[in-house]
Amino acid sequence: MFYTCGPNEAMVVSGFGRSPPLMIAGGRVFVLPCIQQIQRITLNTLTLNVKSDKVYTRHGVPISVTGIAQVKIQGQNKEMLATACQMFMGKSEAEVSNIALETLEGHQRAIIAHLTVEEIYQDRKKFSEQVFKVASSDLVNMGIGVVSYTLKDVHDDQDYLTSLGKARTAQVQKDARIGEAQYKRDAVIREAQAMQEKVSAQYLNEIEMAKAQRDYELKKASYDYEVNTKKAESEMAYQLQVAKTKQRIEEETMQVKVVERSQQIMLQEQEITRKEMELEATVKKPAEAERYRLERLAEAERYVTLPRASLRNVLYAQNMPQNLRAPVFTRKLSLIKSKLEVRMYFSSCRLWTMCTQRF
Repeated sequence: MFYTCGPNEAMVVSGFGRSPPLMIAGGRVFVLPCIQQIQRITLNTLTLNVKSDKVYTRHGVPISVTGIAQVKIQGQNKEMLATACQMFMGKSEAEVSNIALETLEGHQRAIIAHLTVEEIYQDRKKFSEQVFKVASSDLVNMGIGVVSYTLKDVHDDQDYLTSLGKARTAQVQKDARIGEAQYKRDAVIREAQAMQEKVSAQYLNEIEMAKAQRDYELKKASYDYEVNTKKAESEMAYQLQVAKTKQRIEEETMQVKVVERSQQIMLQEQEITRKEMELEATVKKPAEAERYRLERLAEAERYVTLPRASLRNVLYAQNMPQNLRAPVFTRKLSLIKSKLEVRMYFSSCRLWTMCTQRF
């Protein structure tokens, strides 16, 4: 015959052919009637209200502590399930809860006795962890696992906690007032510091802006200077090139003019030469001839006016040796070297015939 159970329940089959007994948590099993037996054990989570009244702490102060614990039989662990079956098989949930509650309360009272009120009240987490740790190690031997434990309430009948709370409240209020005053003071200081930092940051920002503006102006001036320099150099180079071109054109023009002037000068010189030659041919030569003629005539006239003896001496001196000539006739004789020259001389003056006829 088949039997089934939910996940919150475990079945234990014992009897013929089941040694040791078969334990099934959430499932089904075939049971032989009459020769096999089936039993059930709950796996539900049990909520325990662990209350310890008037437990003396380490300093002898009686307090009451209430905790909430969640426990259950661990069906997934075969060993713990077997232990739980051995201890709680045939018992109801209330009986299992009562056993677990008594165990937890005993451990809770033991831990309270080792702590002070301040430690329990101020550090509840530590107290809960200690109870959970000690109770878990004990209940696991029963096949029960502690799911959670939380400290619910701590109170006393001697107003110890109230006095402690008042002192703490006064201390907290004092600390609050001191903290508020310090906060206000710090707030004022921080505000002043913030204002100072703001002003400093503003001044620094303005300084940086001024530096940036200065750097920008310097860079711009430098760039403008370079650009203007390049422009000026370009313009000067252009003007210089224009001037060079103009100068070259002027030089070429001057060369042309020089050539033209040279040609004009050559023409003028040729014209002057021509005119000089023409003048010499038409004026100078005739004038020189005329002058020469007149000089000869004058010379002839002088000879004509000489006495006969003087003229004879002159004519005689022409045939004399040079070393015997008188100094008076040296100049004349140097001009008239021979008788033929004398004849030509007198013939040019047209006096030769007249002189020969007279003498």
